[in-house]
Amino acid sequence: MKNTTTHNKKSPWLPLALALAVNAAMPLAVAAEAIHIRAQPLGQALSELGQQTSLQVFFSPELVAGKQAPAVEGNVSPEQALRQLLQGSGLDYQINEGSVTLAPAAPSAASNGPLELGVTDIKVVGDWLGDADAAVVQNHPGARTVIRREAMVEQGAMNVSDVLKRVPGVQVQDSNGTGGSDISLNVGVRGLTSRLSPRSTVLIDGVPAAFAPYGQPQLSMAPISSGNLDSIDVVRGAGSVRYGPQNVGGVINFVTRAIPEKTTGEIGTTLETTQYGGWKHIDTAFLGGTADNGMGVALLYSGVNGHGYRERNNGNDIDDVLLKTHWAPTDQDDFSLNFHYYDASADMPGGLTQKQYDDKPYESVRDYDQFTGRRKDVSFKWIRQIDERTQAEILTYYTDSFRGSTIAARDQKTLSSYPRSYYTLGIEPRVSRVFDVGPTTQEVSVGYRYLKEAMHEESSRLALVNNQPVVRPTSDGHVFQDRTGGTEANSVYVDNKIDVGQWTITPGIRFEHISTDWHDRAVLDTAGRPVPEKNRSIESNEPLPALSVMYHLSDAWKLFANYETSFGSLQYFQLGQGGSGDSTANGLQPEKAKTYEIGTRYNDDVWGGEVTLFYIDFDDELQYISNDVGWTNLGATKHQGLEASVHYDMAALDPRLDGLTANAGFTYTRATYEGEIPGFKGRDLPFYSRQVATVGLRYDINRWTYNIDGFAQSKQRSPGTGVNADGSFNGNYITEGTADGQYGDIPGYVTWNVRGGYDFGAQLSNLKLGAGVKNVFDKQYFTRSSDNNSGMYVGAPRTFFVQASVGF
Repeated sequence: MKNTTTHNKKSPWLPLALALAVNAAMPLAVAAEAIHIRAQPLGQALSELGQQTSLQVFFSPELVAGKQAPAVEGNVSPEQALRQLLQGSGLDYQINEGSVTLAPAAPSAASNGPLELGVTDIKVVGDWLGDADAAVVQNHPGARTVIRREAMVEQGAMNVSDVLKRVPGVQVQDSNGTGGSDISLNVGVRGLTSRLSPRSTVLIDGVPAAFAPYGQPQLSMAPISSGNLDSIDVVRGAGSVRYGPQNVGGVINFVTRAIPEKTTGEIGTTLETTQYGGWKHIDTAFLGGTADNGMGVALLYSGVNGHGYRERNNGNDIDDVLLKTHWAPTDQDDFSLNFHYYDASADMPGGLTQKQYDDKPYESVRDYDQFTGRRKDVSFKWIRQIDERTQAEILTYYTDSFRGSTIAARDQKTLSSYPRSYYTLGIEPRVSRVFDVGPTTQEVSVGYRYLKEAMHEESSRLALVNNQPVVRPTSDGHVFQDRTGGTEANSVYVDNKIDVGQWTITPGIRFEHISTDWHDRAVLDTAGRPVPEKNRSIESNEPLPALSVMYHLSDAWKLFANYETSFGSLQYFQLGQGGSGDSTANGLQPEKAKTYEIGTRYNDDVWGGEVTLFYIDFDDELQYISNDVGWTNLGATKHQGLEASVHYDMAALDPRLDGLTANAGFTYTRATYEGEIPGFKGRDLPFYSRQVATVGLRYDINRWTYNIDGFAQSKQRSPGTGVNADGSFNGNYITEGTADGQYGDIPGYVTWNVRGGYDFGAQLSNLKLGAGVKNVFDKQYFTRSSDNNSGMYVGAPRTFFVQASVGF
């Protein structure tokens, strides 16, 4: 007989009494079982737990109203699954002869805010990102979206770019130009430039993903594979107080798969193909568990291999390995030590002229353009729960990154190589303390960051003759550019989360001191002439204040508003750009932006959603134009708009629709130039769409899961010839496509994806199979690039994929 969770608004304890009479002799199941529960409202998750196990869980509907439960996946005992579902809910449980009742957590563990999150919970105090469970997200005072592993699998995602497209406010530029490999990440938030994601702080388990977070934040190599992830946490408002500069586009934290309590393993693969390219596949492996002494370990692997959807020069070879360890020797101490190795190479297809695109859009005309990368990093975290209300944490990390590329010139007469090495050491201690003052409960956090970077960048060149590299007098392979540099940053921050009545108010400020040096060594240029030595440096001292406010109308309904100042220090490329001798870089100055949000979030057992109005005010935004022009002072810009998302359980309309959920998202963005150039003021910035929309249906019934998803974006502008020789703008725009493919408006498009999957359960090694089609109607679309790999780049055509995984 299938057990289900009981709901009874009039008399919630009557079913409990009956259940105790019937199940008095039923012991609590302690053996591990294959449990598969998606992230959803807590009441529904508990119902699924009752259906999949022998547990009888009883509760009053008012207890779970507005609360969300995380996903539970794998071989765990029913009680372990219950604990995971209740994490962060402010609820506790009691077991009596096999039946479970829920109740609010004891008052002593519920003094940290309206959701009664326990201050003794080491994952709550002090850490703003945390595990990004439903309760944490519900109470975040700003726009925030978390995508779970289940959704990534059901999308058939081959990379994180595929996943991020569905987040409101986030726009992903298809691979193009010198950032056009599958290794790169091109994400823009709220109309900010997408190329190599320079204005969002991207983290992997809280550790910066960039080669050099201050001096080289671009992600031409993003050492992240979707196969190793539990979730992607996207905080779209600036996070400057906690996370420093370069995050006017928010914080994106990629959370890797956690170490399980019981020994668990899984292997899986997703294969995809199109009528133009070959097979491409992402393979995953996971093995981990925790011993009785509290020591845990997990080994994660994700690899992407094969060819993309173009006819040639579109290969990929990516290996991503993590070794995670964890030890909690006492109730007060928690240690984590992680090792990460990422190695990748990928072809960069060439941009096409208009004629080439019309003739063969899936062709690539460049055979040697390639990107390679490697990253080795280690991170250590120690969390000490000093007492019930005080927590200290130390995070330290070291990264060793290499990235290299070979890129042919536009005229196809030379082939240049760009090997670059980066090293980063970071130490970030923090102390958090919860205390009561009158009617308020306050949590003060004080933190510090010391970060040191070093870089070495070189360039060499060979001639191309009949599409073959050869040695020529001016292209003989010698190093004609040899640059070193480094950054030392010290910052301290303090914030105070104040809970008073139904309000949560969090003021904070960060002080940032950044010192960056750049050195161009004396070498011979491509013509054999001496290049004079140059040294440049810049120091920045910036206060970054912030204030956020949340009003808790109920557990389900929140109102929020926030303000932050974001700062972007000059990067190595910018510091070395133009000029002569030791002068500064063509008048470029660090960026400052003010960001504002106001919005609301609602979640209950039936439906939920979020609506946010945003405004970003740049005093003088820096804009990347091309490798020839580099970065330029664009002038004042404004980014404003609306983001909305909603999900709905269709069973609320009709019980026969049980298992059917719908979701939708919409973003309107207006990112414009507001400077003084005549004819240019009010014009859209390049490479963003004013409107982006997503829709989806998910049907989960009898081990079957079906998905239908749609994505649409409106047209985009590409950079025109509005750039003078000195890099300044002159206000001219090209809207019609040019013959070389570099310039012209980029039309909008709509695509649809479908998928079906079946879970065989524990009786067949937790075998899961799936199959689907991306871009079902084979919509052809493109983007452009104006760098030295310029031209038109076609998007992915109709793509077929199959999936399989087994667990133990």
